[in-house]
Amino acid sequence: EMESKVSEGGLNVTLTIRLLMHGKVRGSHSGAKGETVKKMREESGARINISEGNCPERIVTITGPTDAIFKAFAMIAYKFEEDITNSMSNSTATSKPPVTLRLVVPASQCGSLIGKGGSKIKEIRESTGAQVQVAGDMLPNSTERAVTISGTPDAIIQCVKQICVVMLESPPKGATIPYRPKPASTPVIFAGGQAYTIQGQYAIPHPDQLTKLHQLAMQQTPFTPLGQTTPAFPGTLGSVAGKQRSFITLPLPALTMFPCICPGLDASPPASTHELTIPNDLIGCIIGRQGTKINEIRQMSGAQIKIANATEGSSERQITITGTPANISLAQYLINAR
Repeated sequence: EMESKVSEGGLNVTLTIRLLMHGKVRGSHSGAKGETVKKMREESGARINISEGNCPERIVTITGPTDAIFKAFAMIAYKFEEDITNSMSNSTATSKPPVTLRLVVPASQCGSLIGKGGSKIKEIRESTGAQVQVAGDMLPNSTERAVTISGTPDAIIQCVKQICVVMLESPPKGATIPYRPKPASTPVIFAGGQAYTIQGQYAIPHPDQLTKLHQLAMQQTPFTPLGQTTPAFPGTLGSVAGKQRSFITLPLPALTMFPCICPGLDASPPASTHELTIPNDLIGCIIGRQGTKINEIRQMSGAQIKIANATEGSSERQITITGTPANISLAQYLINAR
């Protein structure tokens, strides 16, 4: 009975449905200056909000009475089909891919959606003709799961209606930690005990935990010699190439080893020289084929690196690193990683 009421839009319950979209899809979907979304809001009567930020994914939140939500979903599904049709006119593909939407549903409601032994999800698939998949794992840093629906626009609309019925019958249990897409990764640099991210031409202070980690690193905690492990510090490196060695010690944790690339944020310290001794049987993996790896390390660290010729009777090679302390630390870290 509830389902028929919901389907006819008679059950005037306010509901929020969250939808996960890729940024590029959202771009085509918004239309010029968001005209498409504006039109959907006006015609459906639902509130439609699209998350902002430099993220490859967007969360689209649709809130309103059930009939308004169904109208909004119908418009989204048909718009997606239109996009697929338009993209196919320029391609050689003959079979038309289905429209696919990803809902974001609190994990505590997914059990009801799947049903005992998968009975509910099977019923939804059979009665609507849509494919429905509930992700086994929760989305990162949240208590929500992705529910992927694909099929024709009509099948998707019917499927969303049935999912709404389940969500109304089985409200979420406990607190829900909503999924928030992570920003596209941007380079992080360190200067003067502060972490920065690059946005356009500016270095913006980074609010993340990285600053705290950097401050921890600035306490000059010595690295344990290779082959020994210190569980207390997550940056400690284990043995090189699976061999228990203790020939390199790194004076600083890895997080201090990134030279500042922001003019004006840090004065360049004077250059100095550091020497390392490397066993002959490991020098090849540091040099790389035709010197590719050592050239990469030189380029990334900004340090000058010289490898002494092998001396007869010696099982080790001398490496001399010249540059600022930050250059040297980064070069050491990269050599160690190799």
